[in-house]
Amino acid sequence: MGTWDIGPFDNDTAADFGGDLDDAALEERESMIRGVLKRAADPADYLDISDGERAVAAAALVVAQHPDGEPACSNYGPSESLPELPADLRTLAVDALDQVVSELSELAEQWAEAANGSKWRQDITRLRDVLDPPIPPQEEALFDI
Repeated sequence: MGTWDIGPFDNDTAADFGGDLDDAALEERESMIRGVLKRAADPADYLDISDGERAVAAAALVVAQHPDGEPACSNYGPSESLPELPADLRTLAVDALDQVVSELSELAEQWAEAANGSKWRQDITRLRDVLDPPIPPQEEALFDI
């Protein structure tokens, strides 16, 4: 695995994706992010490692534009600006992240064997929670009435 840290762009595949976004015309970048997220959200069978790595990076870019999100800062992410990403990408990013950590994900399998795999999984959960926050327990009780 060409990974050097747990950040969304801290692997060869995601860093290359960041470079591809920089090389693309501004109007093509949203469709590139959407395509990566779609491929991961609905894998044909088993989500391969490179599709998972790109999906995490794309989701981090969606999170970066969310009002509660943090910048996707990395020396290896895109340095060129991105267009305003449509809100529907948030749901697609959640679906992609769910697949990334599923039993049918090569990336999750690789991280399960790594020493800092639990930290990686926490970071994926943190990204997901910005886009689809869990319902606090007291609010959950209101829905049970």
